[in-house]
Amino acid sequence: MINIRVEKTKGKIRSFSMDGHANFDEYGQDIVCAGASAVSFGSVNAIMALTGIEPHIEQNDGGHFVCVIPDDLPEETDRNVQLLLDGMVVSLQTIETTYSDFIKITFKK
Repeated sequence: MINIRVEKTKGKIRSFSMDGHANFDEYGQDIVCAGASAVSFGSVNAIMALTGIEPHIEQNDGGHFVCVIPDDLPEETDRNVQLLLDGMVVSLQTIETTYSDFIKITFKK
């Protein structure tokens, strides 16, 4: 199962992590893993390309990915980052709705 943890501070997403594998299908055929990866990596790439910020990122081949957003962003930049992250969460929740045996999202406030 892919476990996604979204951490919020004062109503704003400050970090998210993904761990595990969906095991929906064999490697290279796993649409749940591919979808979750595309949404999360695409969102981080969009944040970097469209806002110019560099989040702190940790990842490994074992299905571990962490993204931490800097705390001291200008207000407009932070608003744009939050919009992109909120879009990511909606997309991941859409996957979770259909494939709840393979992906789980939790929120920490």
